[in-house]
Amino acid sequence: MTWDAAFKDRTAIVGIGQTNFAKGLPETELQLACIAIRAALDDAGIDAGEVDALGCFTQETTPEFEIARNLGFGELHYFSQVAHGGGAICGAIGQVAMAIALDIAKVGVVWRSRKRGDPSKRQWAGVQPRIDDHWKWSRPHGLSRPVDEVAIMMQRYMHEHGAKREDLAAVALTQRAYANSNPDALMREKPLDMATYMDARMIADPLCLYDNCLESDGAIAIVIAGAEHARDLRKQPVLIHAFSQGMTREHQLMTDYHGADPFRSSSGATADNLWRQSDIGPADIGVAQIYDAFSPLVLFSLENYGLCKRGEAAEFVAGGGMGPGGALPVNTSGGSLSEVYLHGANLVTESVKQLRGSAVNQVEDVETCLVSTCDSTPNGALIIRR
Repeated sequence: MTWDAAFKDRTAIVGIGQTNFAKGLPETELQLACIAIRAALDDAGIDAGEVDALGCFTQETTPEFEIARNLGFGELHYFSQVAHGGGAICGAIGQVAMAIALDIAKVGVVWRSRKRGDPSKRQWAGVQPRIDDHWKWSRPHGLSRPVDEVAIMMQRYMHEHGAKREDLAAVALTQRAYANSNPDALMREKPLDMATYMDARMIADPLCLYDNCLESDGAIAIVIAGAEHARDLRKQPVLIHAFSQGMTREHQLMTDYHGADPFRSSSGATADNLWRQSDIGPADIGVAQIYDAFSPLVLFSLENYGLCKRGEAAEFVAGGGMGPGGALPVNTSGGSLSEVYLHGANLVTESVKQLRGSAVNQVEDVETCLVSTCDSTPNGALIIRR
């Protein structure tokens, strides 16, 4: 049996759950994780004792044994952690799906729980007295935060392709409009227009306040089971059709400045391998959920995954392509810019809602979805379908 046959459509997302989203929730990250996982299991109609596989992030502060003990899981047969923060959620899901497809485990849970509203929980808030790791190649030159590194890439994109801030603004404005219809979104009651965007405080030129993700609290969980098992469960299953992780040559954590083509990024490596496995091509994708810690990442990912040609993504979004009724709706819950920032886990739950037909900004007759993670780190992606 080939890898494609062993994995393709053999597993499904069968349950999703989340907590409230806010900035300053009273619960601990462990409590939030347990609330979200319980909700996801209830959504699937699966007893906690059936769970025997877990997947999470290396940066997750809620260890597997705490989750298993608090929720009453049985014996575990598979558990893994995936690195690189915003690049991790699809990898965590894909690895658990592989374990289930190969019959190592039967039911898996993947979760993300964060309290980013607390400044002490922000990875980039600290100051190192000495830099002796890979950051030594960028930090001394003033690129002290991820936003600085992404801003440099956007400057180059604008130089090469003639894009303007008004084009980039379309990402933030479109996602804010989606969030204004989403009762769970942090920005649900805060409309955004072009004038406000253009007048906003600059964070790292050309990225202003509205090009940056939210700092928020909350947790999300996803339940995965075999496709045969999924048919007997409570909710319509969403099949995991293809999965890949990717890292390009000479990549480091947040930059790809050393490669021949910095715009290819790790998303290029992920995309090539993802489409190789898939019966669904870029032209067949009905909705996309693209990692958006910073708005340029949406442009870069649209091009790396073949959803736009090189240099055409800015024009695509500025022309309404990612909005309601556009050629490819993108980040239909508001994404990390306007719904919640949980390292892209909300992009997965929104994709499931879209394919179930229960999303608040429902795309009509959608049958396929691409979910991608952070373009500027080693990353992963999923193709899921009805």
